[in-house]
This record gives sequence, C-alpha cells and structure tokens, in this order.
Amino acid sequence: MIALEQFHTFLKKKGFIYPSSEIYGGVSGLYDYGHLGTLLKRNLENTWRNFFLNLDQNYYEIDACQIMHHDVFKASGHIEHFLDPVLNCSKCAFFDRADHFLAENTEEQHLEGLNLKKYDSLIKSHKLKCPKCKSPFQQTKLINMMFPINLGTGQSNTAYLRPETAQSPYVDFKLQYELQRKKLPLGLAIIGKAFRNEISPRNLTLRQREFTQAELQIFFNPENFPTNFKKVENYKLNILLVKDRKTKKTKSLACKSLKKQLPEWYLYHLATVQKFFLETLKIPKEKFRLFELNKEERAFYNKFHFDIEVELNNLGFTEIGGLHYRTDHDLSGHQEVSKQSLEIMDEHNKKFIPHVLEISLGVDRMLYSLLDLAYQENKKRGNVILSLPKKLSPFFCAVFPLVKNKPAITKKAQKVYQDLKTCYSCFYDQTSSVGRRYARADEVGIPYIITVDFDTLKDNKVTIRDLKTTKQTRVKISELKDKLFKLYFS
Repeated sequence: MIALEQFHTFLKKKGFIYPSSEIYGGVSGLYDYGHLGTLLKRNLENTWRNFFLNLDQNYYEIDACQIMHHDVFKASGHIEHFLDPVLNCSKCAFFDRADHFLAENTEEQHLEGLNLKKYDSLIKSHKLKCPKCKSPFQQTKLINMMFPINLGTGQSNTAYLRPETAQSPYVDFKLQYELQRKKLPLGLAIIGKAFRNEISPRNLTLRQREFTQAELQIFFNPENFPTNFKKVENYKLNILLVKDRKTKKTKSLACKSLKKQLPEWYLYHLATVQKFFLETLKIPKEKFRLFELNKEERAFYNKFHFDIEVELNNLGFTEIGGLHYRTDHDLSGHQEVSKQSLEIMDEHNKKFIPHVLEISLGVDRMLYSLLDLAYQENKKRGNVILSLPKKLSPFFCAVFPLVKNKPAITKKAQKVYQDLKTCYSCFYDQTSSVGRRYARADEVGIPYIITVDFDTLKDNKVTIRDLKTTKQTRVKISELKDKLFKLYFS
C-alpha cells in the first residue's frame, strides 16, 4: 500500500492537487487544482450533471451567490446549530475536533453529534492526553463553523459565506416552482463552492475550508412521489444498517427486502446513487457502501440519512456524500423567518409545504477517491499507472510521433493531433523517447496513445495503444475518429 505522503506528493508533481498560496507557506485546509486536476474536476462535474439532471425532465441546474443573507442561516438553523466540538490542551496550543480525535485514537467511530459531556466522558475513559505535551484537555467546547462577512461599511450588515450549497435552492424554490409551471417533483441542482471553518482540516481535499459540492434538492409532495420502483426492486444495495453495526459487515440486500424500513422512493434513490458510483464512476463494488446513521448521529431534521462511503487506501471507509430526507424542515424555516408563504396547492386544492430529498456529494472527495483508487505502482512496467474511467481522464487520447527528429513524421503527427482535438480532449508530446512519453501518459491516466511512425508515411495508418492492456492496434487515419468514438463508449 502506498504511503499517504507519497501519494499526495505524486498528486502535486503531476499537477492534480497542491497547497494554495504555497510560496507563502500555504493555508491549512485550502488547496488548488493544477492543470490536470482542473480537467479531471470539470469532467467529473459534467458527468454528475449528465447523470442526475437526466433523472427527471423537471430537474434543472441553478447557480447562486456564495454570500447569503444573515437570516437565511437563522431560518436554516446554522447560526444556532452549525457547531463542532473542539478539544483544547490545558497547557500548550494543541487543539483538534473532539470526534475526529477520538476516532483516530480509539476504536470509537461515527461520533458526530454527541453532547459535550459524552465527549469528555470518552476522553476520560480512554485516558487520552494531549499528544504534544501529555497534559490533560480542557472541557470540550463548541464553535460555529460559518465564515461571517461584513457587507459595505455598516457594522450591522453581516452576511455569511454559505456553509452548504443547499440553502440556495431552498430560498429560490418558490420562484423556480412558478417558472417551471408549478410541477412536482421539482429538482434544483447546484454545483458550487461552500465554506466551513474546519477546526482540523486534514487529508488533502477530504476535509477543507473551501470546497465544491454537487447537490440535487428534490422538492416533492410526501403524499405522492412517483418513482419507478419496479425497475430497482431486485437491485442489491451494498448497505450497512444500524442493526448490523456490531458485525461491521456490509450486506448485499435487494431493495424490495427493505420496504418495511424505508419508503419505495427513498430506496429508489439509494439504488440510483449506488449505480452512479458503481456503473458511472467505476468504483469497485467491494469498495462502496451505504451507511445508515442512527437518531443521535443524523441531523435532527433528517428522518432518513445514509452516508455514501468509499473505502480508500490508508483511510478506510470515508464519507463522500449522503442521501437525506429532510422533511419540510427547510421550507418551513424559511417561511417562518422570511414571512413569505412557501406553501403550494396539490391537485385537490390542499395547501402543503413541499418536502425535500437531498442527494449531496462532495466533488473534491469524489475526485480524491477516484485518484486514490486509480493509483497503481506497476512493477512490470516500472512506473505508476493511473487507471481512471476513460470518460473522466484529463485527456482521452494523446498523439506521439515515434521520433522527434524526422520532420515528415512530426508534421504528420501534428496534423493528426489538430484533427482529433476538435472532437476529443487530446494531448501532444514529442519530447524525450517514445517509451518515456508512454510512461508519462500512463502516470496521468491517458487511456489511448496514437503513435505516428515510419510506416504511417507509407500506409496512412497509426498505432493505438491501450493504457490498461498495452495492446496495440493499427488503424487507418481516415477511420481514427470513428474508432476512438467506439472506444469512448465501450
């Protein structure tokens, strides 16, 4: 297994992810994406859009401000409840988030949302001391994780950087509902930045202070949420229920076997999320699970809450997102504080406040997971291979001239490249030996390499090399685009 530090160094050296403001020493919890990381992230976001926005013809993407009105977070409960427990050493400057510190230093897991006395009790029962100076901890305290912003010059004009993208669809719901001809279910999707003043950011982009979320908020009538459950009733979920936690074993259960515990529409969306990870992102089934949270762990407004987890190298199962049934909590809160009616009428002219099903995914966490699982040290080839899903790879193909000192070959290669880049994300390289170029392409996950050689000048054919198998195939240049098209969708 690769060391975590070695992996993070690789991501920096190849231009995927590295610390922000690094020439000034960096800022904890803030990271930049380099040229390859940006391409991968863009492909991932577009893949998410193509999948989730096509679940229903009444699902749409919106874009919204990252700075929001103070009262938005009064209504949502963030000002009162968006708190994290912090441990402070009684002598030195060490501090950490209480639940994370306990999880890393004991066998206790999933400790979010406990009361402060419980954290103190666990610290005492496990006899934990400050790792730096061995002094006892102070009593656990709570801090609010939001970033306040002063607007203009007035001292009272306080707003906040949004701590989640979800509030934007909630405050826009009524207008969007009217614009979309008053139809439910209505899905409002958003891919955007959120900001949280994390106590102890760690593990690169898995826990940051500025991050990207991809969320779909589905507004629906709880009396009528049509889904095609028949389509998934026999589909097996990789799932760990609360009652099975002692065994720590993920079970494979058909959706229909869980109907006594969860409504059909919720099970349908659990299956949908799993299909996205297994079939679209190509996450190995054994590396994926849906983890049920109990009443103490989930937010008070969530009636059902499953975390979406992927098993990472060195870090084990890690939360990537969640599926949350938030009832009518959000719109009810905004109606109360804004004094604007967010009620709508059903087909029987009965007023109600829509409920919300939230599919929330961390883009940065998904991207990190893809890189973590794709990284392979191939002893046979003597280099690193980044085996990403071909549709997500920063470049789908590359064009290499066999040698760089033959003008006829480089000219032909350039022509092939110029033609291909109009259709595919394509990379050109003629520096160093062709073997070294193959190795560099392997390291950044380019699925197909097109090589122009001496024979190309005679037969107008090129060689396509497959990253995963290293198999090489000769193809006519006139048929190259069609061949790549078939490979893209294979």
